[in-house]
Amino acid sequence: MAITAADVNKLRQQTGAGMMDCKNALVEANGDFEAAVDILRKKGQKIAAKRGDNDAKEGVILAQTTGDGKAGVILTLNCETDFVAKNEGYVSLVQSLINKALENLPESVEALKALSYDDKLSIDEKITEQIGVIGEKLDLSGYAVLRGDKVVAYNHPGNQLATLVVLNSASDTASEAGRQVAMQVAAMNPIAVTKDGVDSRTIEREVEIGKELAIQEGKAPDMAEKIALGRLNKFFQENTLLSQQFVRDNKLTVEQFLNSTEKGLTVTDFKRFSLS
Repeated sequence: MAITAADVNKLRQQTGAGMMDCKNALVEANGDFEAAVDILRKKGQKIAAKRGDNDAKEGVILAQTTGDGKAGVILTLNCETDFVAKNEGYVSLVQSLINKALENLPESVEALKALSYDDKLSIDEKITEQIGVIGEKLDLSGYAVLRGDKVVAYNHPGNQLATLVVLNSASDTASEAGRQVAMQVAAMNPIAVTKDGVDSRTIEREVEIGKELAIQEGKAPDMAEKIALGRLNKFFQENTLLSQQFVRDNKLTVEQFLNSTEKGLTVTDFKRFSLS
């Protein structure tokens, strides 16, 4: 049967595939629109299989909160090239995934992939379809959801770095302070909110490194232990969020900045995703 330009355009609008790919799929399906969609989806699966070993280190990271600010999501969709990552359509795809995540607040990447993208496809199937459209490996490599009294999102220009911060207050002043702290997390990359959140393996490694350095400097073993513990405290100050110097006023720690903004204001959790 004759394939019209309107048919090709309709398929292109639904799938995002190229004009020739849409026309060829419609010809192969003898004009059956649904069969043509399936052909394009299968093409995506074939490309995904071929490109499975390729590196997908570029991509887009976005963070966003629900309307009431009680929850937030952050995700990374990787691709192979920055040319694709900077494409407006690709950013829109990631935004659509964020929207689905905000509607449902799934707890894991697997649960997010299993959500319905539309009446026909799951999110995982939509990503496979887009592999066929884009021609690159795509990987939903990171996802997290945070909840609390107030969740604040920060997206760094360029969509390669984003953060979420959870506060224990939902006041207007807390919201603005939260944005400042979300930018702090982006800039300073803390490993935990406080030293209590640092895992034991990291602490053991820092102590061992500190002792070894002290011994190399000629210190006795018992003195090296004390020096290592002193260096551990400095490590906590530099790498735990509330103890870090506040980047906008290094006379204050982040904890002091928050408390000066609102008595008792603090951060209870955060997430930071970055491509680098």
